[in-house]
Amino acid sequence: MHTAAPVPGTSSPDWADRTAALLEGVRARSPLVQCITNTVVQNVTANVLLALGASAAMVDVTTEAGPFAHVADALLVNTGTPHPEPRAASLEAAVAAGEAGTPWVLDPVAVGALPVRTTLARDLLALRPTVLRGNASEVLALLGGSDGGRGVDSTAGTEDARETALRASETGLVGAVAVSGPVDLVVAPGTGVVRVANGSELLTRITGGGCALGAVVAAFTAVSPEDPGTAAVAATAVHTIAAELAARDAGGPGTFQPLFLDRLASLTPEDVVRHARIGTEPTAVRS
Repeated sequence: MHTAAPVPGTSSPDWADRTAALLEGVRARSPLVQCITNTVVQNVTANVLLALGASAAMVDVTTEAGPFAHVADALLVNTGTPHPEPRAASLEAAVAAGEAGTPWVLDPVAVGALPVRTTLARDLLALRPTVLRGNASEVLALLGGSDGGRGVDSTAGTEDARETALRASETGLVGAVAVSGPVDLVVAPGTGVVRVANGSELLTRITGGGCALGAVVAAFTAVSPEDPGTAAVAATAVHTIAAELAARDAGGPGTFQPLFLDRLASLTPEDVVRHARIGTEPTAVRS
């Protein structure tokens, strides 16, 4: 999700059309996304959802988190600042989401070397999230492929996570896996291996660029719960196209952030079709 790049595989205009349709669906429905997320990015996450056309509710305390997951349209659980009560609330909400059929996204921020969040993320993974979204090091660490990155920074590339992500989705451990990087990677049964090559490096220069994407993925799963792979591709494309367009007019990270919100709010289906760079490939897992 950092910089524009060629799309490996076969370019697919159909993906741009599907993304544009789902963007219209999000705006028509205005899904309510329950966010149990880290304290550093709460404001950014709420503003991104509002700019997109969705709505945010930061319901992250026990006894409220579970009941709210029954009525929310989608749930995001982000492990960025795993304080005791949000840890308990996230498990409560994930269990409730499973009971209610509420789609939910797990964003395992900085898992691997840090024991508290790693244990929490593994407990959450056992509850079978609709979408697992993170950078390559986080995804690999959670799925058993590495020890993690350097804090929130990935030390692995998206292609390093391809096979591990495919196995997790094909065995039903998660509905889909979305891996962020210079070219974003999404894998899921039914959608195969999909790469999104939009974006800007400025997303990595502001707080919450990746964490907010988890909330956007949750909003898209609310309108396409039966097809989490397509929802994750569409969310990633919308988020990164808006960033790419905002970066054209930005002087740096300080001007980029408000321009990014403006671009999310003004992005049209026609913009999506014009700018999306989405490619596909066969899904066979290498032995």
